Amino acid sequence: MKRREFALKLALASATAAAPFVARAQAAPVEGKDYARLAQPIPMPGTGKIEVVEFFGYWCPHCHAFEPALEAWTQKLPANVSFRRVPVAFSAPQEPYQKIFLALEAMGQLDAMHRKVFTAIHVQKQRLEKDAEIVALMTANGIDGAKFTETFKSFTVASKAKQARQMADAYRIDGVPTLGIHGRYFTSPSLAGGHDQALRVTDFLIQRVAKA
Repeated sequence: MKRREFALKLALASATAAAPFVARAQAAPVEGKDYARLAQPIPMPGTGKIEVVEFFGYWCPHCHAFEPALEAWTQKLPANVSFRRVPVAFSAPQEPYQKIFLALEAMGQLDAMHRKVFTAIHVQKQRLEKDAEIVALMTANGIDGAKFTETFKSFTVASKAKQARQMADAYRIDGVPTLGIHGRYFTSPSLAGGHDQALRVTDFLIQRVAKA
């Protein structure tokens, strides 16, 4: 899932292998190693805020593992930073998971269900690729199954899925989880060397954007 990230890490592996861990952890993030710059910046809306986007998939075990650290980090963001998640599907079997997020978002149920969906998939080992499986999870958690199905199959969700694909393409996403910073940079736990390191790199890039 992280072909590009692996290539970037491999290119500098020989140069960094001998460095002490503490020294690497304290050093400033390095472009091409800890993060990458987009060749073509993405236009950002004029909100006055720096946008951070997490590209993720409910189907991805790495996204599930990253979620606790990411959620704690989002609680401490300054007022000039906005954060949102964009669900990614690289193949047809992953598309239902993308639409689950978008339907819950449209229904205002993300806060209640986001972690529960991750738990159902990665802890309880439920498959959520068929409509009946998805609706069963929703009704078990107090969500109207008919309303969810209507939203899940709606034009609104289909349009948002298309927008999510366009955003992922613009950031050149080929692995998740990945964090996009204001249409200019991206990093990930794989690139930066861990969950906390990826968030530290993101903080560094937020400050860079703010100073630009």
